[in-house]
Amino acid sequence: MKKSFLTLTAIASTFAATAQNDSISTIDKDILVMIGMLVLIALVSFTVLTIIKRWMDYRLKNKLIDNGLSENIINSILQDDTNRNKNSNIKWFAILVGVGTALTIINYTLPLGIHSIAIMTFSVSASFLGYFFFLKYSAKQK
Repeated sequence: MKKSFLTLTAIASTFAATAQNDSISTIDKDILVMIGMLVLIALVSFTVLTIIKRWMDYRLKNKLIDNGLSENIINSILQDDTNRNKNSNIKWFAILVGVGTALTIINYTLPLGIHSIAIMTFSVSASFLGYFFFLKYSAKQK
């Protein structure tokens, strides 16, 4: 439900950005295409990785059941880490802040070129570095 809401919001925001009056500066068409391609690549990659993970978990669970292990042991082996799930929101926040910062900087340094890719790379890597420090700090607090 949350993913579909986020996807619909992202799509609706692109329509709202192009529905502006000509007197107001609009988002360049190339930037919208680039954002759309990035979102599409991310969604396809996430979907493929999720399908592969679930398929491999299913195969592993079947093999463990065939070997005669109890269901409690199998569930404890395949149980997700709750801390990882809790920090997932912070990770996506850091990534989206990095992408948003990069797109803002790219908008002010038009025309698009190789420097745009460099700006995007450095901004996203800086957001991952911030996430790393967050994880390091939160591990010390425990």
